[in-house]
Formats: sequence, C-alpha cells, structure tokens
Amino acid sequence: MAVDLTKTRNIGICAHIDAGKTTVTERILYYTGRSYKIGEVHEGTATMDFLEEEQERGITIQSAATTCPWEHNGRTYTINLIDTPGHVDFTIEVERSLRVLDGMVAVFDAKEGVEAQSETVWRQADRYRVPRISFINKMDKIGAHFQESFTSLRDRLGANPIAVQLPIGADETFEGIVDLVEMQAYYFDASELGARIEQRPIPPEMLKTAERWYHELVEKAADLDDALTEQYVEDERSITGDQIRAALRRGTIALQCTPVFCGAALRNIGIQRLLNGVIEYLPDPTEVPPVQGVNPRNPIQKISRPHSEDAPFSALVFKVVSDIHGDLTYIRVYSGRIGKGSRLLNPDSRKKEVISRIFEMHAKDRQPLDSIGAGQIAAVIGPKRSFTGDTLCDPEHPIILERITFPEPVITMSIEPTTNNDKTRLAEAMATIHREDPSFHFTYNEETGETIIAGMGELHLEIIKNKLVRDRKVDVRVGTPTVSYRETITGSASGVRGRFIKQTGGRGQFGDVVINVCPISTQQAKEQDLPMIDGVVFADRITGGVIPREYISAVATGIRNAAKSGILGGYSVVNVMVELVDGSHHEVDSSTVAFEQAGALAFREACTEAGLALLEPIMKVTIVTPDDYFGPVSADLASRRGQIVETQLRGKVRVITAVVPLGEMFGYTTIMRGLTQGRGTSSMEPSEYRPMPDRLRDEVLSRA
Repeated sequence: MAVDLTKTRNIGICAHIDAGKTTVTERILYYTGRSYKIGEVHEGTATMDFLEEEQERGITIQSAATTCPWEHNGRTYTINLIDTPGHVDFTIEVERSLRVLDGMVAVFDAKEGVEAQSETVWRQADRYRVPRISFINKMDKIGAHFQESFTSLRDRLGANPIAVQLPIGADETFEGIVDLVEMQAYYFDASELGARIEQRPIPPEMLKTAERWYHELVEKAADLDDALTEQYVEDERSITGDQIRAALRRGTIALQCTPVFCGAALRNIGIQRLLNGVIEYLPDPTEVPPVQGVNPRNPIQKISRPHSEDAPFSALVFKVVSDIHGDLTYIRVYSGRIGKGSRLLNPDSRKKEVISRIFEMHAKDRQPLDSIGAGQIAAVIGPKRSFTGDTLCDPEHPIILERITFPEPVITMSIEPTTNNDKTRLAEAMATIHREDPSFHFTYNEETGETIIAGMGELHLEIIKNKLVRDRKVDVRVGTPTVSYRETITGSASGVRGRFIKQTGGRGQFGDVVINVCPISTQQAKEQDLPMIDGVVFADRITGGVIPREYISAVATGIRNAAKSGILGGYSVVNVMVELVDGSHHEVDSSTVAFEQAGALAFREACTEAGLALLEPIMKVTIVTPDDYFGPVSADLASRRGQIVETQLRGKVRVITAVVPLGEMFGYTTIMRGLTQGRGTSSMEPSEYRPMPDRLRDEVLSRA
C-alpha cells in the first residue's frame, strides 16, 4: 500500500552523553502509544537501550530504530525515529544514522548548554545537511538556565537559534512552558505522567519577558521570508501564528535556523509539544532534495532519484546486525517500492541480493511487512554480501549512492584466545562485529602471531571485548591499549622507479613503474574531487600505453598494500598522492603480481626519498571543573604536552577545552577526578593527527 510521504518524518535524537536523549525517546514512545509503560535509563528498563551492556552502564551504545504514530491537527503522521549514542566512542552510530535521516532533534542539558559531543553531532548534521530543531532538556535540574543554553547554541555552534518556547520557572520551580507562537502557557499534569495538558494564560509575572521573546521571534521569522518582512514593517501584530510557523519551517529546511523548544523529559514536561514541532518544522521525505548518486557503469555520470514510489528502486544500507535467523540489514528507501522475494542489485559488489523478509523495527522487536517504499526505514533479511554504506537498487536501473564516512580508529590493543579451540571462533566473531561496526578494525600480525584490534577509544574496545566473551562465548586475553600511530611524507619525490624482475627458467616476472609522490590532505583531495582510499590518492598519468590498462589497477593495489604495512615502524602511511607517470612491460613476462610488487617497491623508495614523519592522534579534551581546581588541572594538562585552546567561566564552574596527544591520556579520567576531589568531569574526541617530536618518535619506533 502506498504511503503518504507528506505524513512521514524520518528523525534522529542526538546529543552529548547524559543530555537525556533516551529519556526523551522513551516519553515519545509512551505518548505516541508505542509503549504502555515509560522505561527509565537509570532503572535499566529503557525500551531503546535493550542491550545488556546498555542497561548495566546506563548509556546508549548502538542506535535503535522504531516507528510510531502521532496525531496533530486531526491528521495522523508516521514518525520513523532513531535514538543514537552520546558517547564519542560510538560516533559511527550517529554518523550512519544522520546519513539516512531527513531531520534531527538535538537535545541539550539546560545546565551545561552546548557540550563537546554536541558540537561533533552538529558538525555531522552540517556535513549531511540535516535540518534540525533543538530541545533544551532538564529545565528542572539545579543550575538550569534557559538563556545561557540558548546563547551557547549561537556562540558555540554558529547556529541561528529561534526560541518558540520559554520555560515557566527553572530548577525546582519549573512547572510548564510558554508557547511563543500562540502566546499561551501549557502545564502538564504530573498525576497522569504528563499525558493531560492544560492550557492557561501566560502568568502575569512572565508577560513582559514573553512579549520581548515574541518580538524577537517575529523579527527573526520575518528575516526568513521577504513577504513577511514587508508585513512586519507595516504592522508586526498582523502576522499570524500560521505565518510564523510557515516561515520557520522554510528556514529550518533550508538550514537557515533552528527552532528551540524546552522541557524536562524525566518529569514528563514538554514532549508532546516537541512532537508537534517535529511535524511542523522538520521536512517530510518529499521536501529534501532528490538523493544523488553515480552510474556504476560510468562513475563520472551523476544520477538523482526523486522521492517517489514510481521511480526505480534505490536504498542505502546503514546498519547490519547479526541475528540467529540471518543478518538484519537496515535500509533507508529513497525511491521505488519492493515486496518480499524481490531481487535487487548491490552495485558496489556487483552481486544480486534477494529480499526474503521485511520488518518494521521497534528496538529489538519486529513487525513483518509485505512491502516497503520511498521514505521508509526498515530491516530486511536476505542480503548476504551487502554491508554498511552499500547501495541496493533495481538491477535494470543501477545507481551507487553516496557512501557513509567511517572514522579512523585511534587506539589499538592486542587480543588472543585463551585456548587453541577459540582461535577460529575468535576470527569469525571479530568478522561479525566488524560487519556490524565498521569503526572496529582487526589485523593479524604474522611475524609476532598477535591479533590487534583497533577502535575509537578505551570504552569502545572494552565493549568489544565484552561482546566477544558474553555474546560470542569466546574467552580472550587482552593487552594494554596502545596508540594507533600513522606515517606520512614530509616532502615530494619525482621520477622514482620500481622494478620487479624475476627469472626462474621458463616464464619470468617483469614489472616496471615510475611514480611521483607528494603530500595531500583529506580536505585538498575533496576540493580537487580526487578519491582518497585509506589515506592514499592514486592518479593514473600513463600515456601511449607504456603500461597496459590491465596492469594499472595492480600497481594501485601494490601501492595501497605497501601504504597499509608502513615504512618507518609498520604504521599506515596516509595523506600521500601517488602519480603513476611512466614504466614499461614485457609481452610475455609481465603480470598483475609483478606490477603489484613493482608498485610497492616504487612507493617505499619514493616515500623514503620524500622524507617520513610519524603522526600521533591528538584529542580534543573538554574538562568541566570547579574554578578552584583550574590551576592543578591546567598544570597537569601542560605536563601531558596539552595546549589549552579555550576556557570559559560559567558561574563557579570552569570549562576547559584543550588538545592533548592520545598517548598522554590513558587513565586520565581517574587522575582528573583525584585532582578535583571527584567534582570534575571530562570527555574527549579525536581531533587530528600531528607529527611527533623527534625524541618521542624515536622512542616509539624503537618499540615498534
């Protein structure tokens, strides 16, 4: 049955850890009738945090999807909702969710305002051009301050926040909200878990404040609409609530503003009005631009697909979850419609896939569907060779949609099975986890016999270890975490030759290449539209057929393999552009193997000639501490080669933003708590890679 896309919203709930995302989501499920009981994070009963690890730790580790109905102005809407983690170690979950969503609700703690991970999520939403509304949560918290949190959206995110609500009171006195568009107050009956809402006039003591904010709301709405600007100049009071909403909706979808709501999810205040805001201000699938892709037969040719069931089918795989009945493959459908038993093409792997079953997901529960169409998010069973970021499409009308960007791991750890029987099971379990979580990597070092796992942080690797032991029943021993370094070149080298010649009687091996190398950043590669794969840009500059076409890709493979194995200390070489400019071949002895080897030899020689440096991951660290401890905390950061970028005084609390090498930060949380007598908190996220000081580089290389 065709779905009315104008009544569909695909949204995500995103925020810094502990801002209350899952609590907001649980209230949404309750008020939409999706669950009959409100689950609580602190009790381990949250519907969306269904993993045992999530319930024990009280945090979200993986994104969870659900579909729920909401009635607004007499019409029933379908909201496809994804609750995402707030911890930076699981940023891949946010990344892949935002890639397939049409809108986002950004949740902020009313006391803390914009926090470190809030900025990361906001930048991710900017990258995928996702319209968003903001919800200032925890207005009942001691120290909650709406004005300061609202201002931090503008100052720290560069956003254009427009308040559509005001809190009535704050801290313990918080009791309701003022809707500025309607200029009415709303109170939520605590005896009925906030389900019954009472509309009243604005309290007299708030009237002046509300009038001031209303004037600012109308002024900003008029800035978004030329016709409204003229009306505003002539008579501000003639502008209606519907006109304000229409202007804000256009501005939100065009990424020109973010409407700001407020409430207290734990006390069941403000969630229904937030849901109305999702319907009123976030786009339906027909209001976002047609999805873009390329023709797999001609990657230069751009293709777009309209959000219509009449168009050829196209969908993006954004998550794979291992299941005893077969892998659950989560997809976002952009165009077309398919039913059970449909045969689709994965143009990335060039393999055909069969969709045997289709499910609408509600956290871990599932509801069978006969078909899915444009604008829907669902899970399917059947695909065996389709992974996160792959496209599924109509075999007669192939398209490759833009892939999802995966963050590079910054921390590694050795891992080994406790018994020989567990060896094979460990390899299979890690392959399954990597399929589910592409930010987790693992490699086997044949020289040392060690298996090395890599991830986004200490917590990430700890969760992986627990998955292996608890879910996969594989007993393992783990080493201490170590830093994931990188290598890069410091200069350029031209005309470097790599020759691989082997004569063993009969047919020999002959490969001969000449390359240039130079440094290139990820940003430069993007600006020049050059594909960077695993940190290396490969450019074919061969003319006159001196190297036959069939060997060019072998040269690229040899170069990339050499880059992965490293030159200085076995760490991957990144940010290198390689130009294949010349070479020669032998009619009989040349082969793909020979040209792979020649490419690898030339690459190592050219990088050595260009000069090599060791890069270390730098973390952006945010510390919140009572101002009394600023001295000891800043001195400790300096001792860790840290640089303080910014400090802010918020009342008696100091917020410190610093950049510090990851190698200096192991176990930092415990030390920082000791320095602040348990009153400080910290969070960190990967920032960039920087060259190491020579002395420390030599120390690392001596251990490699």
